[in-house]
Amino acid sequence: MKRIFLQTQIPSDWQRLLAKPRLHWKKSYSAMTTAACWEAAGDKLPAEVTQTLEASGQDELIGLKLLAAIPEWEVELPGGNRPSHTDVLALSRNDHGLVVLGVEAKVDEPFGPTLGEKRADESIGQGERIDYLHAALRLDASLKDEIRYQLLHRTVSALRTAEDFHACSAVMLVHSFSATRRWREDFSSFCEAMSATPLSPDIYIVQRFKSPRLYLGWCAGDERFLDVELPGVV
Repeated sequence: MKRIFLQTQIPSDWQRLLAKPRLHWKKSYSAMTTAACWEAAGDKLPAEVTQTLEASGQDELIGLKLLAAIPEWEVELPGGNRPSHTDVLALSRNDHGLVVLGVEAKVDEPFGPTLGEKRADESIGQGERIDYLHAALRLDASLKDEIRYQLLHRTVSALRTAEDFHACSAVMLVHSFSATRRWREDFSSFCEAMSATPLSPDIYIVQRFKSPRLYLGWCAGDERFLDVELPGVV
């Protein structure tokens, strides 16, 4: 897992970083839509991301300056045989400190298997990773089988990255371009299971985390980017 990053020249450069670049690089799908949206924002966070964060009223989430956005950020987690891939890692800050945004982008794609489906998988390391995720999220009891596994490891990835950068806060943010807010109920169930407190309709805080603080968020993406078709480079 390398930690050397090159600046993009065109939005299509994001395609090279995908696990399956030709399969996933399609108009109106999350990979292409996210690349178009974040590249259009230039040296800033996408406007809707800023608005969603600032609606929380939390000082550390207001007026954030984007320092770097890294597509397909990888975090090694115990168990399993693959790192966790965050669609966009956004390092940002204001006068209150550094904030790590772990962005999970969606259009109509689901959050993947449930915890119950993962528990039924007897592959080497799967049980170890699930136990690790529960411990990292400071959960006193096992989460129910219907909770989406992806939301756990994306949240832990944001936390671990925030710790590595000595950030004051970590945000696991779902950037959804779905016109029907598809899969929002899965996000809401996860927030409830995490005993998260709502600060606004779309931002929650997990009070048991103090350093870094932990937020969970849902951001409605700009649907205009669903119509953007970027050329393939792979």
